[in-house]
Amino acid sequence: MLGTLAAGSATAEPEYDLYIVDGASTPRDRTAIASTGAAIDQVAAEEVLVTATPDDAAEIAALGFGVEVLEVSGTFAAPDPGYTDYAELLDLVDKVVADHPDLAAPSVIGTSHEGRDIVAVKISDNAAADEDEPEVLFTHAQHAREHLTVEMAVYLMDLLTDGYGTDERITGLVDGREIWIVPNVNPDGSEYDMAGSAWRDWRKNRQPNAGTSAVGTDLNRNWDYEWGCCGGSSGNPSSITYRGPAPESAPEVRVIADFVRSRVVGGEQQITAAIDFHTYSELILWPFGHTYSDVTDGMTREEYDTHAALGAHMADANGYTPQQSSDLYVTDGSINDWLWGDQRIVNFTYEMYPRSAWEGGFYPPSSVIDRETERNREAVLRLLDYADCPYRIIGEEEAYCG
Repeated sequence: MLGTLAAGSATAEPEYDLYIVDGASTPRDRTAIASTGAAIDQVAAEEVLVTATPDDAAEIAALGFGVEVLEVSGTFAAPDPGYTDYAELLDLVDKVVADHPDLAAPSVIGTSHEGRDIVAVKISDNAAADEDEPEVLFTHAQHAREHLTVEMAVYLMDLLTDGYGTDERITGLVDGREIWIVPNVNPDGSEYDMAGSAWRDWRKNRQPNAGTSAVGTDLNRNWDYEWGCCGGSSGNPSSITYRGPAPESAPEVRVIADFVRSRVVGGEQQITAAIDFHTYSELILWPFGHTYSDVTDGMTREEYDTHAALGAHMADANGYTPQQSSDLYVTDGSINDWLWGDQRIVNFTYEMYPRSAWEGGFYPPSSVIDRETERNREAVLRLLDYADCPYRIIGEEEAYCG
């Protein structure tokens, strides 16, 4: 049965499979499906593709949806050596810093559950100094199986350093911004996913769950804003969308959250904009995910319009579909909602290539890396353009940015 996790874990872990679920045509339908603990991987007009346990699938069927195991030949083939593993990533960071010592400065901002360093690379014209400039955060690989996002981080590090001094626009942005790239938020999960004879379709971190044989927390359901509020995550440790026993219980989430909080200087958050990279579906998403409402507690009309306009502006460059996160289905405890709701950082989730499982799903061939990272060049630069005052895109810079 395709989708079953490869053997080799030290603990008994749930069996996850891919299922097509028919009859899901609205965000509320999809939220009902996700509330079982299944992870919705792909959305179409009348159906969704999910990763789920057999128990999850039975619960989805009991809700009245059609459920069928998906047979996709080669979906979980041998890991592609063209993707960058953790050791290679650290070497690439070292090379960027060695080649551009004035522009790139690495720091270990914490460690994963298994003790791997979580590295942030700062890129600016004077990277060693903390200057009074707008800051932008790029995070990658919260979900282990989304390896193309690590390649996006490598691309951005090279783009912003190699382009300095030769590309006028990049030079100006690096001069006027402090850019933080965290190329792998979930290194334990990524390494586990790559370590077998086949991709393991692993999403969570590798933190054991006390009192059970299940392993892992879904990092993007563990953030401390409306955590577990709204049926947008699972309280079952065996679920692929398990939110953890408490917000920030996953060490990797706590590391990133502490880092973001550390960027509050003189009472003001220095990070003005952010992108959290995921795969797949070719989407640009903005908060909120925990509610279907756009204007609501914590989000005024002008703030929503800023996210929507900037999301559309970036999507115009890369061809992705822009929408509010909950237009897909409700999620709670996400980084999208926390960055805005807790820290007031204008932020987006990019769901990268491909659009569907039939084009490679979470495991497209490494031959697409160059094309699909380059595809986001202009979109990312557009976010950096507006990082001085995101509200400028709706003409409200005077009201919001002084």
